[in-house]
Amino acid sequence: MKANFNKSQIGAGIFTIPEISELLGIKQSKVRRYLSNFLDERVGKKLFEQTYSWKEGTSKAVNFLGLIELYTLFQLQDFGISTQKILKARETIAKDTNLPYPFASSTILTDGRNILYQIEDATINANVKRQTILIDLLKEFFKKIEFNDDKVATRFYPSGKKSCIVIDPHHQFGQPVIKGTNFTANAIWSLYESGEHLSAIKILYSLSEKQINDVIGFVRKAA
Repeated sequence: MKANFNKSQIGAGIFTIPEISELLGIKQSKVRRYLSNFLDERVGKKLFEQTYSWKEGTSKAVNFLGLIELYTLFQLQDFGISTQKILKARETIAKDTNLPYPFASSTILTDGRNILYQIEDATINANVKRQTILIDLLKEFFKKIEFNDDKVATRFYPSGKKSCIVIDPHHQFGQPVIKGTNFTANAIWSLYESGEHLSAIKILYSLSEKQINDVIGFVRKAA
């Protein structure tokens, strides 16, 4: 399969390295390194003969699914899985499924030691010769992601699903917005930071106090 995923497309989202760094709380140098060495070289060029990123001004950029791939990668690291295991598993899964974004799928699981994925009713261990195994699976790092019926990531909640801040590639090119609106978090924060009273912002944009507080909490945490 020849995937076409390194182009800026409407509804796919555009995320530069500084934006990815801010959204995921990962240093820009690490994001740049993993995007170049992992997604572009180790996976994109090797399996699909193209890169995941493209030039956006002076920085590289990826689409929404590329953002989720990086999020999943860093979450797997947080689970204590070694980078080498992650890279080998990602390569195995991409070959088996022939999908350019398997790490943006809800079929990717972990038990804290191994990376697993599902094909039909089978659970495959990507780190142990792809043997089918039975195990109590954890899905902790998917708590911030919303999937469609095809098990592909469609929305990302950087502060968790209890917050109204959501990243949806179909709204504002994937910039963080208040769920159910087209108001970006940065636009509301700018009003608040300039000294506008909460009551005035609520009336002007028909927002609740919780929505505004979610914006404030999200921007302050990302700063």
